[in-house]
Amino acid sequence: MNRVLKKNNSTVGAVPGAVVHIGERKLDAAKVTVISYDAEKTEKRVITRLELLDSLDPGMFHWINIDGLHDVDLVQQIGEKYFIHPLLLEDIVNTTGSPKIDSFDNHLLVILKMISTSSAENVFDSEQVSILFGKNLVITFQEQEGDVFEPIRERIFTGKGRLRKKKADYLFHSLIDIIVDNYFIVFDKLSDIVEPLEDEIMDKPVNRHAHAILQLKKQLMFLRKAIWPLREVVSAIMRDHVDLIEPDTILYFRDVYEHVLQVIDYIETSRDILVGLHDSYITSLSNNMNSVMKVLTLIATIFIPLTFIAGVYGMNFKNMPELGWDWAYFAVLGFMGAVGIFMIIYFKIKKWF
Repeated sequence: MNRVLKKNNSTVGAVPGAVVHIGERKLDAAKVTVISYDAEKTEKRVITRLELLDSLDPGMFHWINIDGLHDVDLVQQIGEKYFIHPLLLEDIVNTTGSPKIDSFDNHLLVILKMISTSSAENVFDSEQVSILFGKNLVITFQEQEGDVFEPIRERIFTGKGRLRKKKADYLFHSLIDIIVDNYFIVFDKLSDIVEPLEDEIMDKPVNRHAHAILQLKKQLMFLRKAIWPLREVVSAIMRDHVDLIEPDTILYFRDVYEHVLQVIDYIETSRDILVGLHDSYITSLSNNMNSVMKVLTLIATIFIPLTFIAGVYGMNFKNMPELGWDWAYFAVLGFMGAVGIFMIIYFKIKKWF
């Protein structure tokens, strides 16, 4: 999972509203795709020249998707064309920020993190998605191609559900909703990682388990930072922007708000689970060490009297009558064996092993 720990120095001292891309370039060339729809028809076009946006039917709703935030010239041209405030554009191209909501001049901007499962083990991919809502218009800004919006596109083209019967504010809601719903898939994968790890730790803890727990903690911290602010974002939409969004769509945002609270609850639960997992690792490691030390102590205890007996007959004094007996060697060995057997039986009776 990508995490940015320091702010890009290019923003230090910059003029407020300066459009400077901050983050990793994830695409060679930017791409602009437009989906236009109403209750009767749909259209999809890849825009190669921004002048083509002038030909969009004003009677339809339009979803403009831009892949490639590194192309700040394109972002600025889109901003000029749709009168988007420079401060909003500045937030859009800064991919290091936390989720937030802002509005200027009848434009409502929501910035959030789109998190998905990765093909790599125990890793989540994330990218910033900015969703700008205006009259009859929704513009999404993404860092790269590939997203979780395909079910929404399918609903637009097939006419299933309410999307084509509602205004653009419902599309605005649907995009936020599907990103939030995808968080549940992420936490399902997190559970799939944690459960077998817990079984392995209880069975036989090894050093790699400590590393795995540490990595999961780091990823959970990132998820918390990416998701926690959404509670205030969705709350602000319902509380402060009712003039931009239809009353019946506000009801659907309440459902999104409940989902955000569930995800936050998952975050806190997962954090407790990882803390418990780390404690289980330490406990299992300590128990295994105690078992090893117990066995070694018992072995040492058994050999202490045997070593004493062997030491007595190794002192080489001249006046030791037993040294002249023909059967003395076998008698001493038998006595040492009897002492060892007696101690083992005694330990068994005491249940020391």
